[in-house]
Amino acid sequence: MHTETISCDDLDAMIDHYTSDGAYRLDMIMPADAPRVALLSGARGQLRLELDCPPSIPPAYDPQAVHVSRVDDAEAVSVGRAGMQYRDLLPSRAGGRFIASHICIPSGGPVSDYAHFHQVGFQVIYCRRGWVRVVYEDQGPPFVMDEGDCVLQPPTIRHRVLEASRGLEVVEIASPAEHPTFRDHEIDLPTPSLHPDRDFGGQRFLRHVAATATWQDSELTGFEMRESGIGQASHGQVHLRILRSADAISPVAMVNADCEFRLLYMLAGSLELTGSQREASLLRAGDSVVLPKHGQFSLATAGACELLEVSSG
Repeated sequence: MHTETISCDDLDAMIDHYTSDGAYRLDMIMPADAPRVALLSGARGQLRLELDCPPSIPPAYDPQAVHVSRVDDAEAVSVGRAGMQYRDLLPSRAGGRFIASHICIPSGGPVSDYAHFHQVGFQVIYCRRGWVRVVYEDQGPPFVMDEGDCVLQPPTIRHRVLEASRGLEVVEIASPAEHPTFRDHEIDLPTPSLHPDRDFGGQRFLRHVAATATWQDSELTGFEMRESGIGQASHGQVHLRILRSADAISPVAMVNADCEFRLLYMLAGSLELTGSQREASLLRAGDSVVLPKHGQFSLATAGACELLEVSSG
């Protein structure tokens, strides 16, 4: 099929222009957090729409550095696919290997989404605040993710965001950093079949519900943890757990011995992170940090706190 490339300065407007009368339909868009490329198809062929500006160059990635993101960093926010607001938690993207985003839907209500899938190595989503109603291929009827819930979206699973509460916030981590999102024009969600253990690219879908989960002691003195089961469902590609302390904690050691990527996202309270030959960083709710491999740190809290930990590699 012949493909015509068209440059534009407003990708959303061009997509609307070519699809509003049904002559073309959207097939692919990327990247999700700040779309630059879209593929459309129709009876007259295929269109490739490209933003008429060079992609922003991410800052150089230092694998030995501590990367801190602050909740009030307005420069890290962009408007992404389906009008969602993305805050980049790791601008360097770890040299293209990982992307971590804090995503917000301020208005709530029905979401202008469609059945789609991502070509990814892995993708996890944690509901930070509010609720969101979603539906997944072969996983039964739509369900609501509440605060504290999370899912593993295995590669190519078809899904759709249906509705969100006002001020919904989720944290999403995926690999690689840039990956295409394809629209599926044929599938109807929910699918009539139910296959909760279906294999998608060597992984299976997993939904972790906070309300029914149990807490257990962690290896970090003073912290207890809530495991999500994502490590097993992803065959070890990515792990997700929630850590919390009920009281103030004197410095306790944390060693990132074997993970290429380890994100700590503060859910509540505050945490002081100290590393050898590094200044201490005070992390408050909404802040996050990505720790270097083989890094040695200590964690201390002045009171109760809760944090999300995601690791890979």
